[in-house]
Amino acid sequence: MRAAWYEDFGPAKDVIVTGEMGVPVPGDGEVLVKVACSGINPVDVKRRAGGRGDMTDDRVVPHFDGAGTIEGTGQRVWLFEAQWQNAAGTAAEYVCVPASRAVPLPDNTSFAEGAALGIPALTAHRCVFGDGDVSGQTILVTGGAGAVGNYAVQFARLGGATVITTVSGDEKAQLAKTAGAHHIINYRTENVAEAIQKITGGAGVDRIVEVEFGGNLETSIAVLKVRGVIATYASDAFKEPSVPFYQLLYKNIVVRHELVFIMCEQAKQLAVSDISRWLAAGEVTHHMGPLFALDDIIQAHEAVEGGAYGKVIVEL
Repeated sequence: MRAAWYEDFGPAKDVIVTGEMGVPVPGDGEVLVKVACSGINPVDVKRRAGGRGDMTDDRVVPHFDGAGTIEGTGQRVWLFEAQWQNAAGTAAEYVCVPASRAVPLPDNTSFAEGAALGIPALTAHRCVFGDGDVSGQTILVTGGAGAVGNYAVQFARLGGATVITTVSGDEKAQLAKTAGAHHIINYRTENVAEAIQKITGGAGVDRIVEVEFGGNLETSIAVLKVRGVIATYASDAFKEPSVPFYQLLYKNIVVRHELVFIMCEQAKQLAVSDISRWLAAGEVTHHMGPLFALDDIIQAHEAVEGGAYGKVIVEL
């Protein structure tokens, strides 16, 4: 089968190789999937560059997310966690995954859209519903045009919440509007805390789905209600933020760190169940980015590193 892999960390152009390798054989509880599309996340390029731990195998086929058909049955599926604790990801014509990580893909969703789900969609679901029902709540989603943020806006609205989101410009505002955000704040031109207090009549928000924990913490504390929740999945601008303990304490603010790979299994299956239902009903849209052939996977990785708009997909 055709596949892409790397045997050392480094820039994509220096370490990624495409070529032939053997078709994997599924183990107990696994299925063999013929991959149609492989989705690239920022974590994929960071791992390849050496920013997420040591090399655990001599050869790594990258990418956690994908979509394709189960060999032997033809069942259309979307995949998640293909490369978790495994050297063989979805950047190959075939991949073996646990059956629970191959989720039926409805006919109204393309393989490219299915490959866009995975990490972003499961993270968004957990950040929105990690404490249960959100009906009637007001939720702030920072970065509502991003991969996680865009799904979070949709899921929060589908869950019955009023959704406020922040964006950095008009094009991203339109994406957030399409996703269903009730209120959109341009954080480059508006004071976010003041805008939220005006929108909520001074009541604040119940929950924040947070893309930049450290950089936004001061604002988060200002706009959260007492006993509010910050569900955060990233803090790239401030990787080691200083935590104002007593400001958090005197609002009883809960901070939840959500890393999709180590979410409890119950949370993953709840996310899969909800996402599957919404997909089948045509209630989820996808922020798609550029598509690349497998032979152009180096350019695909470079596109992600360059801040490509939307989910970058490699077509097999």
